[in-house]
Amino acid sequence: MMAIISSVGLGIPEFNVSQSSIKTLVEQIFPYTKKEVERLLPVFDNASIHNRQFAVDTAWFMEEHSFQEKNDLYQQESLTYSLTAMDDCLESNQFHSENIPYEAVDMLIYVSSTGIATPSMDVRLMNERPFRADTKRMPLWGLGCAGGAIGLSRAFDWLSAHPEKTVMLVCCELCSLTFQKNDRSKSNLIGTALFGDGVGAVLLVGEKSPYRNKGIGTKGNIKKTSSFTKKNSESIMGWKITNHGFEVIFSKSIPSFVKTVWKDHVIDFLTEMQLEEIDSFIAHPGGKKVLQAMEETLAIEQQKLIHSYNVLMNHGNMSSATVLYVLFEWMQDNMHPKKKSILSALGPGFSSELLLLEWI
Repeated sequence: MMAIISSVGLGIPEFNVSQSSIKTLVEQIFPYTKKEVERLLPVFDNASIHNRQFAVDTAWFMEEHSFQEKNDLYQQESLTYSLTAMDDCLESNQFHSENIPYEAVDMLIYVSSTGIATPSMDVRLMNERPFRADTKRMPLWGLGCAGGAIGLSRAFDWLSAHPEKTVMLVCCELCSLTFQKNDRSKSNLIGTALFGDGVGAVLLVGEKSPYRNKGIGTKGNIKKTSSFTKKNSESIMGWKITNHGFEVIFSKSIPSFVKTVWKDHVIDFLTEMQLEEIDSFIAHPGGKKVLQAMEETLAIEQQKLIHSYNVLMNHGNMSSATVLYVLFEWMQDNMHPKKKSILSALGPGFSSELLLLEWI
């Protein structure tokens, strides 16, 4: 069984904002006392984030917005940036010798947790581009930060059963549009210090697909996947859905789960392999503390996580889309054939998703 990651495209939102600017904005929005500022706002300085991108400008955060207004904007902007990411993914560039037509896509997987739509957003994408009418659809909602890795795993499952086919995976997260102006909880503050907006698209081809020979450069071959969901752990991360929209649930215990749940999952996943055989970790950067916990738990060299740190620094945590940005950076590194990587993401559930990639 195999599924080849042929190309990655990005849809980077328009408004680039520095971390220091967001920190100043938060001081203006939330009427913190001087003592609260000294206690809470260092989270912005310690996050190892320099810049993030948003679908809205900073003035938008100063005003009140209804759930409907936020969600309408989500539908509008997610369409725009998803189309950009898909076009980028299929165009002739460092990954393809020629453009790949939309008609070549046999399944469209759409992953998101920051807005809702029925029909799901994949239908709107199909209306804007020349997909075939018989293209299979798989909208996945509520997977949070694990969604990018889980979407890749579901593509692997389908291509293993249909090796002549192709899959387009789109991960779209506009975290800024969930901002709660009147929520002064620590979870909301941490979310404001970490999360950004981003969209990624991946083209995957089966081993017998006629589009396999259209690729150039480094390709990631998914060899196997594994999922783990910890019982009764819904309180670790997710959304509390209120009349005002999505209120973030973000537990301080997440790094400790890396040292238990994630560690055990990785060790079980490797089975017949040694950890030293893994050349790099394509890890979703949930935050600096999460990446540091990964390094410490398995004694991983920071260089093996370098693109996770870089994406966090330049884009923040974009929920499900983030791991696709990290994947994009590793694919541009011209990885050596036969080298192996683990693609990893943690999300609400509390869940862990792992994929083993071999470079070709």
